[in-house]
Amino acid sequence: MELFNAKFVSHKISRTRWSPVSSTSLQSPEIFATGSWDNEHNKISIWSIKTNVGDDHFEGDPQLLCEYKHDGDVMDLQFLDQEKFAVASSTGSLTIYRFQPSSQKITVIHQWDRAHYYSYGNAPCTSVACRTPEIVTVGEDGRINLFRMDHKGIEYTIGKKFLVDMALFCDYNADSSTIHAVTFLRTDEVLTVNSIGQLKMWDIRQGNKPSQILSITGDRVPLHCVDRHPNQQHIVATGGQEGMLCIWDVRQGTVPCSLLEAHSAENYETELEDKLRSMVQLPSQTIRDFAYEYRALCLKWRPLWLKKRWSAVLNACNPRLAGSLRGVVGSVEDLVRVGSQVERDWGNSRRTGTKFRPVHEKPSP
Repeated sequence: MELFNAKFVSHKISRTRWSPVSSTSLQSPEIFATGSWDNEHNKISIWSIKTNVGDDHFEGDPQLLCEYKHDGDVMDLQFLDQEKFAVASSTGSLTIYRFQPSSQKITVIHQWDRAHYYSYGNAPCTSVACRTPEIVTVGEDGRINLFRMDHKGIEYTIGKKFLVDMALFCDYNADSSTIHAVTFLRTDEVLTVNSIGQLKMWDIRQGNKPSQILSITGDRVPLHCVDRHPNQQHIVATGGQEGMLCIWDVRQGTVPCSLLEAHSAENYETELEDKLRSMVQLPSQTIRDFAYEYRALCLKWRPLWLKKRWSAVLNACNPRLAGSLRGVVGSVEDLVRVGSQVERDWGNSRRTGTKFRPVHEKPSP
């Protein structure tokens, strides 16, 4: 049986990334970084999986090495090498951090403010891809920016500016929709996915138009993540809002070659809640089957909810049975145990013609 550890960290984590190890190393990575979101003070944290276990720690228990305050939500985090990593922020900025193992400190190497923006304010930088020394970011503003570690400014932005009436500059962004994710395909090519379900291929050195656009026919479901096969660069995987995993071959066609229902849809909890509200015990269902099915859905929706509101199962079961058990049972297990006995008594009474007496009713003296 495989072991795992869980650790409570008291803040919401949006991204987790392992620090890469040397290509010649046979060891698994032991250092990873996390970034937080939707907290009063967001931060970047560096953690270590301890190999030497002390009296106070379990084997594999993550130990916090250091942390650093971060402005805005951490939208993405990618390592450039074993010490440096790039962080995309909801404020529209891109920051390069360095973790120094010897001193166990995080320092800022460089920050590009307002890398993504609207005419009226900052736009979130949604994703970052790294191939040292180059870094590519995308954002809600539809821009694709190329940076270099040794340059202070933005190296190149896909999208052009032109002069209107000799005074006003207008931007043509790379995409008219929000770009959710980006990854390198080859040295000069990147892939992006957007909020209208398109997978686009770009040459970051030439032109302002995508060299290829792929999408699911008739489908506008947003795509949220993208990555390529480590050995076969033409094979690409994307993840969509409805939980669909799409496998693409960018050499052929404009539609995915495989579709897999990998995860629950984004509105899965809402669908479960609606199903629970309308769920009632059918005449053909035993109380045992109905109660356990109801409980299983509750555990998928809100695991702790049923402990406080277990009576919701009672309210949804056969009204005649509910009237007999109300005030007698105090849990789902009691409901199944006593309710099953009542159903058996009903069956026996129908066969013998005897009158059934409710559970809570005492016999007459």
